[in-house]
Amino acid sequence: MPPPDPLPGTAYGCEKTANRLAAQSYRFEAAAHSSKLNAGGQLSDSASSQTFTEELPQGSFQVLKVALPSPLRRLFDYLPAHPAPPCGWQAGLRVRVPFGRREVVGVIVALTTGSELPRSKLRAISDVLDDAPLPSDWQWLCHFTARYYQHSLGDTMQLAMPARLRQGHSMAGRTQTLWLPLETHDESSLQRAPKQAELYALLRQHPHGLAGRAISAHGFTRDQLLALQKKGFVRAEEIILTAPKASSGSLLASPSLPLNREQAAALAVLHEKLDSYHPCLLEGVTGSGKTEIYLQLIEALAAKGKQSLVLVPEIGLTPQTLARFRSRFRVPVVALHSGLTDPERLDVWEAAANGRALVIIGTRSAIFTPLANPGAIIVDEEHDGSYKQHDGLRYHARDLAVARANYHNIPLLLGSATPSFESLQQALSGTYRHLRLTQRPSRHPPAKLELIDLRHQRRQGGLLPGAIKAIQSTLNAGKQVLVFINRRGFAPTLACHSCGWIAECHQCDSRMTLHRQPPLLACHHCDSRRALPDACPKCGSGDLRALGSGTERTEETLQGLFPNVTVHRIDRDSTRKKESFEQILKEIQRGEPCLLVGTQMLAKGHHLPHVTLVVVVNADGGLYAADFRALEHSAQLLEQVAGRAGRAAHPGRVLVQTLHPDDPHLGQLAEHGYSVLARSLLEERRVAKLPPFCFMALLRLESPKEDEVLALAQQAAQALRQWLTEACIPVRCLGPVPAPMERRQNRYHLHIMLAADKRSHRHAAANWLVQWLEANREARKVRWSIDIDPQTLA
Repeated sequence: MPPPDPLPGTAYGCEKTANRLAAQSYRFEAAAHSSKLNAGGQLSDSASSQTFTEELPQGSFQVLKVALPSPLRRLFDYLPAHPAPPCGWQAGLRVRVPFGRREVVGVIVALTTGSELPRSKLRAISDVLDDAPLPSDWQWLCHFTARYYQHSLGDTMQLAMPARLRQGHSMAGRTQTLWLPLETHDESSLQRAPKQAELYALLRQHPHGLAGRAISAHGFTRDQLLALQKKGFVRAEEIILTAPKASSGSLLASPSLPLNREQAAALAVLHEKLDSYHPCLLEGVTGSGKTEIYLQLIEALAAKGKQSLVLVPEIGLTPQTLARFRSRFRVPVVALHSGLTDPERLDVWEAAANGRALVIIGTRSAIFTPLANPGAIIVDEEHDGSYKQHDGLRYHARDLAVARANYHNIPLLLGSATPSFESLQQALSGTYRHLRLTQRPSRHPPAKLELIDLRHQRRQGGLLPGAIKAIQSTLNAGKQVLVFINRRGFAPTLACHSCGWIAECHQCDSRMTLHRQPPLLACHHCDSRRALPDACPKCGSGDLRALGSGTERTEETLQGLFPNVTVHRIDRDSTRKKESFEQILKEIQRGEPCLLVGTQMLAKGHHLPHVTLVVVVNADGGLYAADFRALEHSAQLLEQVAGRAGRAAHPGRVLVQTLHPDDPHLGQLAEHGYSVLARSLLEERRVAKLPPFCFMALLRLESPKEDEVLALAQQAAQALRQWLTEACIPVRCLGPVPAPMERRQNRYHLHIMLAADKRSHRHAAANWLVQWLEANREARKVRWSIDIDPQTLA
């Protein structure tokens, strides 16, 4: 159950006052085949978690309330089929039901007697897919997520379960049959069966068993296997493919590393409350050994048979983290990320739900993994923007981790060298325990940023002569260099030197990026592409030039300057092939002198021990952007990139090229580091009443017709302001205003921003607005969505 006191700045703890402010908050709209939720988001029917065992009153009938994959925020009424499942009818069972002209898979949410519709109008379910309900912790999290993020419960449940379950497949994990040899002293019966004798000899070479496919690959048949089994020479054993039961003995496959004083103190704090909700922010400089603390915390929990859920920001980090965890533990360690096949994903989900997997590592969506015996939730690089889902169900995995840890009453550990302002404020206010790591095992302090003035200097592929000289010196010393440029492609755009024409996207208010491999113009917002023009479309001139630098241009420049050195370009274009990123990282780990040219993919927690120089081509991207979070994100990115240098035996150096070396924020970051800058910016946010000192919701509206979307936005804002005045709810309604990129994919985008000092006020206003839009006929012509706690204004 939610805690009595809310946790400000997180997704958890919708205040009880929300119930008083809006009786319709968190309630599905009443309609045909629908069921209502109360103001707290719980099912209003007292029978929601019970099975039907008693006799029904005369004239009433049994009804199942089912959540279906639909954007409609309602439940649908169905009659139970006969016979009932072995466990009886109860919430959490998956069912297949007729829906319109098709059949879909849904989840029973409530059991009631009677419906708003007569029995003759209701249809019966077609099939029950489970013998037991889906895990209760998973059901709770889906209800909470749908309620908090103003989303359809049916859609939320569909997105939160593996694709195979959405398709109606069994929840059981896949198994494999192994054939094992039995010790016997009477082999005379095999004298007349030479092939069986050969097969038995093969199996004796593999005492742990062979799978049927492996046996077939050696030229043997199933009939020969069965004949051996009948004679008592072999036996069949079925094993679960994912996370089989751990072998007895030591938990560790390799010993833990010794901790320094700061690490030991942080781990001791975590051990104080292993059996209760204990949120901690572990703020440690890059390379300070945060992962070792994770590992030793997990070791203590695994010794008690408890599971640990570890979230990492991107799939690129998953293989690296998985390899380190598996080399440390003998207990089953599994991974959940978008690179898995559907059967593999279901196997991991089932292993976690049944408690066989003690360590679950995954990206954003892994937060929905059920846990049979939860012990702790760890969120690595908790500041990372990839934890926020930016379309559909716009949840934030870090905030759901806070909610879930509280629900399970287990420790929560958020780790980062550059904490998000929300988490940092929680730590500064005392809501979270603040743990600090300021030392690296290498004893080298993190490299300070050296600002280099780009103004009035000639550049080569975006690099100044001083930077090129530093690169040459580092390569001569046998070390590696990382050149960071957060822009894909060859150049930001193509321009005509005669008339000033610039290649712009026909569908967006943006310029097209010039690519050389293959040669084309591409928009990175709508992904439209077109061939390079032979001449200027405006004046016919052939003098077309690339403006600015991207990763491809910088790569080309470095290959020309250092022809005998390997240059690895790492961006979304160069790593599209499966496992290509992992292959590049393996080559880098060899330690040979090389150049790495990459985007922010390289800044996310990768351990690059041989990199001693980092060059940031241009640090000005987020200094003067319209989004109030831009400076926070830019500072985090610079600090994370800088943290790739000097992580091993040799000290690092970081050169930052900028057109604004006198900017006070950039100067503060370079001189004093992220921690000091973050506290300064937090004070600015407090004065301006911006998150984390207020709670926001962003209504996004878009349509191919500009007048349609503008008219609806103005009508919605006016209606909301009138309701807020009448209800005396202190919520600031800003807009409608055009989005930072007003036209994207030939659609016009407008925003309405809600801001309140209390989460309950924000939720009451957001719920009223959503219900107003659902009831408005004109809103059906416009695509709209509500984003709770938006992380970007784009």
